[in-house]
Amino acid sequence: MEFVTDRGSDCISCKQATLRGSWYGGPPPYAEGVSVTGPSSRRVLAIPAFRRLWIGLGLSSLGDWLGLLALTAMASQLADATYAAQNFAIASVLFVRVLPALVLGPLAGYIADRLDRRRTLVMGDIARGLIFASIPIVHTLQWVLIATVLIEAISLVWLPAKDATVPNLVPRHQLAEANQIMLSTTYGSALPAGVIFIVLSLTTKVLHSSLDWLDDSVALALWFNAGSFLVSGLVIATLRDIPPGPALAVEDRQGVVRVIVDGWSYVARTPLIRGLVLGITGAFAAGGVVIGLARVYVADLGGGDPAYGLLFAAVFGGLALGMWRAPKLLTAMSRPRLFGVALTLAGVMLAAIALVANLVVVVVLSVGLGCCAGAAWITGYTLLGLEVEDSLRGRTFAFVQTLIRMALALVLALAPLLAGLIGRRQLRVNEDAVLDYNGAAITMFVSALVMIAVGVMSYRSMNDKPGTSLRSELRRSTLSESAVYADRGLFLAFEGGEGAGKSTQARRLEGWLRGQGFDVVLTHEPGDSVLGRKLRQILLDPRTGELDGRTETLLYAADKAEHVERLVKPALSRGAVVITDRYVDSTLAYQGAGRDLAGTERVARWATADLRPHLTVLLDVDPRVGLDRFADRDRLEAEPLAFHERVRESFLSLAGADPSHYLVVDARADRDEITRAVQRRVTELLTLADRHVGVEVQ
Repeated sequence: MEFVTDRGSDCISCKQATLRGSWYGGPPPYAEGVSVTGPSSRRVLAIPAFRRLWIGLGLSSLGDWLGLLALTAMASQLADATYAAQNFAIASVLFVRVLPALVLGPLAGYIADRLDRRRTLVMGDIARGLIFASIPIVHTLQWVLIATVLIEAISLVWLPAKDATVPNLVPRHQLAEANQIMLSTTYGSALPAGVIFIVLSLTTKVLHSSLDWLDDSVALALWFNAGSFLVSGLVIATLRDIPPGPALAVEDRQGVVRVIVDGWSYVARTPLIRGLVLGITGAFAAGGVVIGLARVYVADLGGGDPAYGLLFAAVFGGLALGMWRAPKLLTAMSRPRLFGVALTLAGVMLAAIALVANLVVVVVLSVGLGCCAGAAWITGYTLLGLEVEDSLRGRTFAFVQTLIRMALALVLALAPLLAGLIGRRQLRVNEDAVLDYNGAAITMFVSALVMIAVGVMSYRSMNDKPGTSLRSELRRSTLSESAVYADRGLFLAFEGGEGAGKSTQARRLEGWLRGQGFDVVLTHEPGDSVLGRKLRQILLDPRTGELDGRTETLLYAADKAEHVERLVKPALSRGAVVITDRYVDSTLAYQGAGRDLAGTERVARWATADLRPHLTVLLDVDPRVGLDRFADRDRLEAEPLAFHERVRESFLSLAGADPSHYLVVDARADRDEITRAVQRRVTELLTLADRHVGVEVQ
């Protein structure tokens, strides 16, 4: 999906559309200056300054996750040989890892706002690298705990400095892609960290036979980790594009007491938000239980450090997979239902991990656990972005972050503690059979039961489709109602609200393509068939008066069916380029959202045999601007402003759900700039159509 803009974030209505749910909780897609951007991360990474910061973040994140593995493994080594002592040592490391965020979070933000950002990033990485390097040298459990607190305190200042830097390195219209890259790098680096930990563990065993001093894989991992931080600091030191001075103004910050009170008050009085906060916290807790108990549980199953690294990588690899793929795979399932289902399945996976005493199966199940937790995490955060009003969004998210840290602190500390108290037990079933079980497995199973209960409660309280079965939504997502794209010919659609300039841009594109030697069919809905012309008069003539929403939808569906069969499909079958002014999205926006009518998508998709455009150009315009371009209005144009605002939100939501098939354009931009942007995007698809004249595409 691409954007063309001419004015920036002063577009109040598009901010409102974002807040109410049309842009999935992300920033409005407008930037200052006329510009064109692409959906590909390559275009963002092509910016040298951002690419260097991204490399630095990747190295720092890699070191952070590798450090977590190495520190917990070292804590287990330095503790007494008893089962309980190993659990308590790991619990201590994990607890002090999140403790600074609870105590110093607001203070760290205050400090970060008042320091030079480039210096903070460079010195923060170097300091963390030196502290990590000192841990295997001192080699005591006490220093492991102290070093962990120091490293986390530095990270608390480093992260907001990094967040404040990103907007200064990329154009405003590419900020969403930049943040997505940063987020995926932060969590995705856990997977290579696990792999590196495994390799270092195995390498140490191989080299120890010839190098007697190389007998500690954990120490090697910590030195490797220290090196990653030092290299990150050197990379960021080469950045000269970071503006000097503090990140944010003093007045932009709020005290921790105000944040907690306002956030809790809003959550307490809003049932949907309560369910989301509870579920998001539960999703983090599910992953935290596995991480907190993984080292001892792997030992119980007969594995060592390589197996621990593999399990760690499996959980976070699944987490990344769930964040990226689950919402796209289950497109027919609403977000509230997907949220509850993902939480419940995470609990089921955790229960299976606790019950199956096989390391290979546990690793596979851990991928599933991470996938379900990741799906719940990203879905819950999206819903929070959609449902929380603008004036409370920042405080609510701050409250959620604090609650998550508290939950992680408790889980990471209490889970190993409880496992240690239970210890290893044997239950004699009869004279010949003895059942062995351990505290880690029992703690995981109890946590799984709580997770399942939380998931079921969230699903029941947030079920927005009580009359629709989960089986039908799964079937629609995976088997039936799959999109159809023509194998021959190129199908393009222009969509947008009233006065967006669709007809003008469609004609310009037609002329340009004809000049390139293509067979082009320019059409429109409703009314470009014999039957359609009669239906158009009924649908748009103000003298028709009010129509029932279902009647209106069915009349539009009849026009679409005739339009597709008589005009669109025959033209595509001969390799032509078909450009339609309005298509299925207009039904979904005007009748589905504008009329608030359920079932419109099923009717429209059925009427068109689910034939989809290869590209939909959405000309986005504030309804107040677009409607002012008309002196006389037809039946739909005469609808109230609230109707057209719902229509606009629906268009943006459709584009956000399938960015690879959309080009989103700010209709206020210069006409020629819009035309050039459309031509550039369409050029990428012209191999689908047959050119009848030997003219090279310009």
